[in-house]
Amino acid sequence: MSDALINGLAGAGGGIIAQLITYPLQTVNTRQQTERDLKKEKRKVGTIEQMCQVVKQEGWERLYGGLTPSLVGTAASQGVYYYFYQIFRSKAENKALENRKKGIGDGSVGMLSSLIVAALSGCVNVLLTNPIWVIVTRMQTHRKVLKIDNPNRLATPAPEETVLSITDPLPYGTGHAIQEVYDEAGFLGFWKDVFPTLIMVSNPAIQFMLYETMLKKLKKRRSISSLGNNGVTAWEIFLFGALAKLGATAVTYPLNVVKARLQAKQVTTGDQRHQYKGTLDAILKMIRYEGFHGFYKGMSTKIVQSVLAAAVLFMIKEELVKGARSLLVKGNADVVKSKPP
Repeated sequence: MSDALINGLAGAGGGIIAQLITYPLQTVNTRQQTERDLKKEKRKVGTIEQMCQVVKQEGWERLYGGLTPSLVGTAASQGVYYYFYQIFRSKAENKALENRKKGIGDGSVGMLSSLIVAALSGCVNVLLTNPIWVIVTRMQTHRKVLKIDNPNRLATPAPEETVLSITDPLPYGTGHAIQEVYDEAGFLGFWKDVFPTLIMVSNPAIQFMLYETMLKKLKKRRSISSLGNNGVTAWEIFLFGALAKLGATAVTYPLNVVKARLQAKQVTTGDQRHQYKGTLDAILKMIRYEGFHGFYKGMSTKIVQSVLAAAVLFMIKEELVKGARSLLVKGNADVVKSKPP
């Protein structure tokens, strides 16, 4: 089994576990990002309070709306990303060793090379898996709506006769979300937000650049002080993953909000402020009607969710890689022993 495949499968496994742990936070964060009702914005609602509101008004299942395609998307995204990351990383390492033989550099992959490797892996991942995340966003932002009982009365009802109730629409599944996107924009609708998403590859690129840099420095320091022992514990990987994701999220969050707005169901009637024709139109309308703070809606929730998910992912992924490699080494040793002399 190739090293790239081991990393791809380990990344997929780690991503699934991290997604299961943090999914309710992700659902609430997506709703915060796509909220365009200015009246609701006047009353600030915290993450925990909003989660309680969703449970009370729509049920526990809405916190996990779109979980199935999200798990598929996570497995696909992390698998694709780590697979190609390992391939590009190996090529960068070989190039660095060749340069060292020529007297250029110390043979290690530099920060810029790490950034390029992560960015290329992210672009491949986006182009292959973007449709899945469009569907996930639709399902996360789909909600039961309030309606007025007896709305067709000709006479104006007395105040006590006007009753708000929660409608319970037909089950909104993956097939409904796919059909909705296709009806709105056709096949290309699944890549409508691809431009800000491609720019968003800077998030994992920055994340992996910071992670690899911190990891390399720790190993180098430890190898010098511990006579060649450069091992890293699972909790150190957890911490590095969290710090790297924190830095990346702080830089790229506004683009994440724009991406979520474009992926969510577009309002085709009524207020023009809620209709986005594309990336630039969304950015300009958000600046005009919501101000720059609109680009940071739900950022605190996103930081908690993404940092926790990234830390869990890195820790589990590295442990799975170690376990797979040890099994392969043990298997190869057993094969050698079983061969006749």
